[in-house]
Amino acid sequence: MIWVISLLVIFISFFAFKSNEYMTLAASLIGVTALIFVAKGDVLGQLLTVIFAFFYAFVSFKFRYWGEMITYLGMTAPIAMGAVVTWLRNPYKKGEVKVRHTNPKLWSILTVLTIAVTIIFYYVLKYFDTPNLIVSTISITTSFMAASLTLLRSSYYALFYAGNDIVLIILWILATTTNIAYLPMVLCFIMFLLNDLYGFINWQRMKKNQTSYF
Repeated sequence: MIWVISLLVIFISFFAFKSNEYMTLAASLIGVTALIFVAKGDVLGQLLTVIFAFFYAFVSFKFRYWGEMITYLGMTAPIAMGAVVTWLRNPYKKGEVKVRHTNPKLWSILTVLTIAVTIIFYYVLKYFDTPNLIVSTISITTSFMAASLTLLRSSYYALFYAGNDIVLIILWILATTTNIAYLPMVLCFIMFLLNDLYGFINWQRMKKNQTSYF
C-alpha cells in the first residue's frame, strides 16, 4: 500500500506540474521501489539503490548540487554494492537479511568516521561553490551514517535515512524556489520519509522475530 501510494503521488505531481524532467521521475520511481525492498530486508533493494544513485546523481548534477552528486556516486552507490555482498552472505531466510545488533564500540567507530567524512566533504563542496552548502553538508553526514548502517545490517539505518530525507526535503524546496519543475523531488523525498519510517518499524519487527527464533 505504501509503495502504491508513493508511486501515485510521484506520478500525479509530475504530470500536474507538467514537468519535463523525466530523469527526475525515473529517479523517484526507482528510489521508492528500492526503499520498499530494503524495508523488507530484501537484497533486491540494494541493487535498485545502486541504479537509483546514478539517476539521482544526474538530477543533482543538473542543479549543481555537487554534494548530492558526489555523495551518491562516491558513497551511496559503492556502499550499496558492498551491502549486496554482506546481505547475500548473511541471510535469515529467502528474501530477508539477518539483522545485526549494534554495540557501543561500533557506534564510536562510525561517529569518528562520520565526523571525518563530514569535514572533508565540507571543504570539497565549498571549493566547488555548492549551493546551500550547510544543508548539503548535513545531507552527507546523515547519508554516510545511513549507508554505513545499511551495510552493517542495522535497523537504525532507517532512522538516519529518515533524517536525511528531511534534509533533502529542505534542499529540494530551495531548488523549487528557482525552478518549479523540481517540486516532484520534494514530494519524492516526503514519500521516502514515509517508506524509511516504515522500514525502521519493520526492521525492529524482523529483529524481534529473529531473536525470538534463536
